[in-house]
Amino acid sequence: MDNWAERVRQGDVLAISRALSAIENRSSDADAMLQALFPHTGRAFCIGVTGAPGTGKSTLVDRLAAHYRGQRKTVGIIAVDPSSPFSGGAILGDRVRMQGHASDAGIFIRSMATRGYLGGLAQGTADAVLVLDAAGKEIIFIETVGVGQAEVEIAKIANCTLVVLMPGMGDDIQNLKAGLMEISDIFVLNKVDREDAPRFEQQLKSILQLVPERDGWRPPVALTVATENKGISELAQDIAAFREHIERAPDRPARQLAYWKGWMLRLLQTRLTERVIGSSRGAGGSLSAAEFDRLAEKVAARKLDPFAAVDQILAAAGLDAQEQPH
Repeated sequence: MDNWAERVRQGDVLAISRALSAIENRSSDADAMLQALFPHTGRAFCIGVTGAPGTGKSTLVDRLAAHYRGQRKTVGIIAVDPSSPFSGGAILGDRVRMQGHASDAGIFIRSMATRGYLGGLAQGTADAVLVLDAAGKEIIFIETVGVGQAEVEIAKIANCTLVVLMPGMGDDIQNLKAGLMEISDIFVLNKVDREDAPRFEQQLKSILQLVPERDGWRPPVALTVATENKGISELAQDIAAFREHIERAPDRPARQLAYWKGWMLRLLQTRLTERVIGSSRGAGGSLSAAEFDRLAEKVAARKLDPFAAVDQILAAAGLDAQEQPH
């Protein structure tokens, strides 16, 4: 295990790929590997890129990656794609759309399948960031799957969140306040070479004027045409300004505390779920997947209430249900 972790730290591509596969497959040795790598993390800056499908997220990440490579920074890219209904693997892999970096040893690109996980991310995305951080990647991009308003989970992982929009979205801009507005650190209006771009830009800026600043920061609107590499340098300047802002903020320790509390709670949720719902045959006194299905069927048929069902699941795992007050 120590040798594996050391190879990851040295940037060995095969070791990094193996580590990410272990995370995706929830291999038994994944946690030990992450524990060995964790002391060597904390240097990377993670940029989340989210937005509706078709806005040009992949091309934007591709151009930003090239910009940072031009500054001699090492880059990691985690592209979260929908899962294949047949194999469970990622489909529409972004590595296909980023072949220009295939021969660049300073960039590592990995597609991860959502495997049914909600929020626009894969379940192991946060763990994958730790691996790339330990491997020495200075800038790490997470491109979400592109499911729209549900993609708020990215803000819990990334240091900076870009919400990518494009002209021609119609009334969708009016719905920003319900979801993506709250998580965006920088809005990127891509494909501004379209005819209706100026009107869309004014609409967006008008809405932003109604939103109060968050910790002294008002999200700027960056204008890009990613396919032509226009506006990329200016967007990178906005990202640098936001990074400087959060690193100088007096509440940075509190932000760090909140980040790791959230990280630990997500890990705890995953661990508890794995403990109380075992494999097909059950494990360590936990409920088997088939038994869980049977309980769900009883609840669906109103033969059992969900509270009693959860009590049974906890009891099977050796976890007493919380004692009710008399």
